[in-house]
Amino acid sequence: MSLGGGGQQQLQQLSQEIQALEEEKEELEADVEDLQEEKAEIEEAKEALDVLETGSTVQVPLGGDAYVRAEVEDIDEVVVSLGGGYAAEQSSDDAVDVLDEKKEAVDERISEVRSEISDVEEEQSSLEQQAQQAQQQMMQQQMQAQQQGEQEDE
Repeated sequence: MSLGGGGQQQLQQLSQEIQALEEEKEELEADVEDLQEEKAEIEEAKEALDVLETGSTVQVPLGGDAYVRAEVEDIDEVVVSLGGGYAAEQSSDDAVDVLDEKKEAVDERISEVRSEISDVEEEQSSLEQQAQQAQQQMMQQQMQAQQQGEQEDE
């Protein structure tokens, strides 16, 4: 008995599932890139807090890629975002601690997303093997059908 159109349909379904997994993987990889950028920004902030002193001149972003020069009045008064739209004034050391916690959370999320990517890759590999087996089975059945046709012609 031949798979016929059913085998082709199975291959098409597997192909669609593989494509969906590929798209999911690309989205997850983009998430990792975004998280790595966030981590780099946290590192830059920590470094700035380490280097800056009261009286230092800095470039303050206004938005739209516009900046203004400003003098740091008191390096021990740092406003740090706590998340959820909230911010708090912290000492320089406390601000570094908050940034360290944020960095740890970002590192954990990167690890989680990479694990998700690994799971998607495993599932994708499994589906690719299934597609390969289905294709081989279809080819074998086509060859058998050809051979039977040739035997009947004799």
